[in-house]
Amino acid sequence: MFDFDHVGITTTVPQPGENWVEQSRVWVTNPHVHPEHIEFLRYEPDSTVPAIIQANPHVAFRVDALGPHIAGQEIIIAPFVVGDFLEVVFIRKYNTIFEYMHYLKEGWFSGQSRQ
Repeated sequence: MFDFDHVGITTTVPQPGENWVEQSRVWVTNPHVHPEHIEFLRYEPDSTVPAIIQANPHVAFRVDALGPHIAGQEIIIAPFVVGDFLEVVFIRKYNTIFEYMHYLKEGWFSGQSRQ
């Protein structure tokens, strides 16, 4: 499987329904509730996310497994698990940032939303 999931765009403006990702110190919105599948990302000054990702949009795809899509690619952020539902990796390919997402279970963040 290789399906489009969302486009990630950096913002400095707080968004309704943001979710906090402690491990990378970033607020994110749920792209599955946005009509154009946009995920807004708002980074804290001490975020551990590399500057290249913070400064550029990314395109994200759902995959059955990360391995086949990252072999031989330039990995920007190594695979990691978000919450308890999602494994992701960020790579640079075609001079663009790609996020590959392997859902461990359906869902999104729970109890961490900022309204």
